Amino acid sequence: MRYRSKAEKVFANILTDDRINFTYEPNRIKYTVHKKYIPDFYLIDYDFYIEYKGYFKSSDRTKHKLIKEQHPHIDIRFIFLNSDLKLNKNSKTSYGEWCNKYGFKWALKEIPSKWLTKKKRKHT
Repeated sequence: MRYRSKAEKVFANILTDDRINFTYEPNRIKYTVHKKYIPDFYLIDYDFYIEYKGYFKSSDRTKHKLIKEQHPHIDIRFIFLNSDLKLNKNSKTSYGEWCNKYGFKWALKEIPSKWLTKKKRKHT
């Protein structure tokens, strides 16, 4: 499997080692006219996406706010290599604080075990 970054490859190996069933970039989610977003990982058994981030660009933050607004039923969560990094050199807001402000679940470096307790709902 080829990944877009070394960090994503490392995270995929963690998921594999933990025997967590996942697919990599399985879907495209439209979020504005003629724009598409490809989530990094989809955890099949838990029905949520993970965006694995080292650097959290302004354009990524804007994109995720739009996706959440237009697709509130899609569960996208963030794993940060460093959640204490500030949004930019003049900001007092960290990556983690940004997620809290906009209602995104996030964690530092790995998936919290509490995220893996609720199984995927079966749609009928």
